[in-house]
Amino acid sequence: MTPMHMQAARFDAAARTLVVQEVPVPEPGPFEVVIRVMACGICLSDVHLLDGSLPTPLAAVTPGHEAAGVIAAVGSAVPYWQPGQRVVMAGGKPCGSCPACARGRLEACPNTAVMGFNYDGAWAEYVVVPSFVLTEIPDELPFEQAAILADAVSTPYAGLVTRAQLAPGETIGLWGIGGLGVHAVQIARLVGAGLIIAVDPSPAARQRALSVGADHALDPNDPDLLAQVVALTGGQGLDVAVDLVGSNAVLAEAASAIGRAGRVVMIGLSLDPIALGPGVLFGFQSQSLLGHLGYRKTDLDTVVDLVARKRLDVSASISGTMPLADVGDGVEQLRSKQGNPIRLVVTP
Repeated sequence: MTPMHMQAARFDAAARTLVVQEVPVPEPGPFEVVIRVMACGICLSDVHLLDGSLPTPLAAVTPGHEAAGVIAAVGSAVPYWQPGQRVVMAGGKPCGSCPACARGRLEACPNTAVMGFNYDGAWAEYVVVPSFVLTEIPDELPFEQAAILADAVSTPYAGLVTRAQLAPGETIGLWGIGGLGVHAVQIARLVGAGLIIAVDPSPAARQRALSVGADHALDPNDPDLLAQVVALTGGQGLDVAVDLVGSNAVLAEAASAIGRAGRVVMIGLSLDPIALGPGVLFGFQSQSLLGHLGYRKTDLDTVVDLVARKRLDVSASISGTMPLADVGDGVEQLRSKQGNPIRLVVTP
């Protein structure tokens, strides 16, 4: 039996305030489940939600889109899933009303709602989600690690493997070695990239990149950065360059480092207008700019399997945990980069 009330962190979009308060525990619809949240990550996109640079369309919302927990209740029409199962949940859902959704092509929905932005997320003791977003997790996988798979790991996995189609032997540059970037390095190594170059202004982040498999770690403030990339790639430029920060300046720098038929991928989110330099050069070199958001459910399933089978280790990615009451402090710690965290996790 679930309680009638719970604690949740509520963000008021107009006042830009985040307050932990008592609210009703959500009831599941016929095809929904209620999850007792055991862990939920704090992501840089949550920081941008709170500062208004990634606005929510809602007057008030509970943030949190990287969550794992235990099923507490299931809707009347939910198959397979039962109370007590340990799960991680994908952080988005299709709109259900567009032509793609009506035809059963949920992955092609152009209006995907993002958990914690378009509907209530998991900075709360309980959250309600559609049953089809769930992935079961093994007993030996800690909830804190499982939670961050639902963005910090699945998003760079999808960005590199599905969107960029990074192939074994190809060269890749990764701009921004934070919560997404540190896992992008590991995934590039797992895929078999021939050369991995990490780029970050922080010496600690560059060292972190080297420790998880980058071949080189460079400072974007170095005026010789592009020359170094060209030299390291034998004069060819990168096959793939990835902006994991969310800044046009970073995106443009990454784009300047790709070679012929190279792909630059925009994983970091930003409201900046896109400007990459003379279009004739981009076209002449047959280069590609690829936008990317999130991941498919199959990507989350794959990442869970990789971690469960010990092909991918995210144990060092949990920089700290905190109770729900301290989530505001966690947001500030991430915003200010205090302690250079990879992922801070709320444990309601």
